[in-house]
Amino acid sequence: MKKLLLIVSLIFSLLCVQFSHAENVLRMSTTTSTENSGLLAFLNPLFEQLYHARVDVIAVGTGKALKLGENGDVDIVLVHAPAAELEFVKKGFAIDRLAVMHNDFVLIGPVKDPAKIKQATSAIEALKKIQQSQSPFISRGDDSGTDKKEKYLWQLAGIAPSGPWYFSAGQGMGAVLTIANEKQAYTISDRGTYLAFQDKISLPILFEGDRVLYNPYHIMAVNPARHPHVNIRLARQYIQFITSENVQKKIADFRKHGQVLFYPDALKP
Repeated sequence: MKKLLLIVSLIFSLLCVQFSHAENVLRMSTTTSTENSGLLAFLNPLFEQLYHARVDVIAVGTGKALKLGENGDVDIVLVHAPAAELEFVKKGFAIDRLAVMHNDFVLIGPVKDPAKIKQATSAIEALKKIQQSQSPFISRGDDSGTDKKEKYLWQLAGIAPSGPWYFSAGQGMGAVLTIANEKQAYTISDRGTYLAFQDKISLPILFEGDRVLYNPYHIMAVNPARHPHVNIRLARQYIQFITSENVQKKIADFRKHGQVLFYPDALKP
């Protein structure tokens, strides 16, 4: 009898441990930029230690990241496409959306700059110069936040890009930077990923600073009313964590090559 009770007790203990571990897993879908830049590798261990949890990150384009949230496959979403995010919340797929940080997009290309975009006075003019010169351009083509921004800029320019000069890669930012470097082509990148890859590519920033290139990031929890199984407790703890004063300062201090990759937004008045 004692042996049976001991076995039952051990089984119960193991089940409790497994249940506890399962409860302490946070599933996050996010953009490739937060992953490629190294920011999450820097921040998430701090959260895991603080809450005795594990963060499982799925880094994809914003469109796919939102779809994972819509399907209830993740607990939390961190992306950078405001219009798509607001629609996502409006449809009831997410709650507790908060600003986290921002950086900007930059246009990079060959050192010789055959399209002369360095002389452009706006991002729209820069894209027009690329199209007019038929210089090779690599597009993400993956429905990411960067892809959405690029398509929006072409629309503002009144251009529907097509032809042998325009290549849609259907891949993440890191892969696109590599392809653009190999082909000595132009592309648009978030500054964070570009700085993280600067040692691996020879393409300089040729245009930057236009207000239309602003790139904000927001975080939101998947709505438990839609998907009761989501870990809303841990999701809200992560939102509180990443928007806290201490972590916002860490985001501001996170640098590559001495340059700030992201600017904190949660503490703005």
